[in-house]
Amino acid sequence: MPGLPPFVGRRVAPTTAARRTLMMVRLDLITIVVDDYDDAIEFFTGALGFDLVEDSPSLTNDGRPKRWVVVRPPGAETGVLLARADGPHQAAVVGNQAAGRVGFFLRVEDFDAARARMAAAGVEFVSPPRSEPYGRVAVFLDLAGNRWDLLGPA
Repeated sequence: MPGLPPFVGRRVAPTTAARRTLMMVRLDLITIVVDDYDDAIEFFTGALGFDLVEDSPSLTNDGRPKRWVVVRPPGAETGVLLARADGPHQAAVVGNQAAGRVGFFLRVEDFDAARARMAAAGVEFVSPPRSEPYGRVAVFLDLAGNRWDLLGPA
């Protein structure tokens, strides 16, 4: 494609050196901007069944107090950093971090049981379950309104 870098529009296999480097890397955390730490902890641990991995005092880059709050699905390596919005720019993305698209994906072994447990805990599902080539899926909202896919086996 003219004017684009050579890797755009095609799949590029990593070099042997890159493969060795990638083996030492893992996605550790993703951030979800929230209005309130405690409400977010309650939602993720209660409604979604995540584990609270860490809740420690911390400081912003300019020295103001904040908390370092990490939740993670049981047995998962990748966690979610719950970051309280700091100022109007960050507050504007609460609940809309993926611009209205599904931005987060929660894969479970027992789709029906997870969906029933989550619905009983007050999680709002905005689509009925459906089957896709990659499994069963239903869209739900987190406490702020971000869209998530609940994914299970086909």
